[in-house]
Amino acid sequence: MKKPKINITVVKEDKGYSAKTSVENNFIVTEGDTFEELKNNILEAVNLAFEDKGFVYNIDEIIFSYDLESFFDFYKVINAKALSERIGMNQSLLAQYIKGIKTPSPDQTRRILKGVQQIGRELSEVRFLL
Repeated sequence: MKKPKINITVVKEDKGYSAKTSVENNFIVTEGDTFEELKNNILEAVNLAFEDKGFVYNIDEIIFSYDLESFFDFYKVINAKALSERIGMNQSLLAQYIKGIKTPSPDQTRRILKGVQQIGRELSEVRFLL
């Protein structure tokens, strides 16, 4: 049997974060106060769920899907002001999405994701002079 892919959804809660997924009749749910704690708890829960099949996962094998609030909380290095300018979105509106005050439409979410992914592609191609 092939090792199943793990796609996990991460959501910012009032206190900390929660994560959940359903894979091969295994409903996996966990939480953590910090992203690092959450990642450790996810890894532990996933490996426990597949222990009987002999599968062992590492964190790089798990695909994360985030709500906007969690994503920008985890990746504080992304400057919301600069991103809003890059994607042509009002900075105040993006800030409200990030803080969970407003919920973006699917089109707005795709627009934000496209901007973040473009930054990621650009960063992955950066070279420094040595």
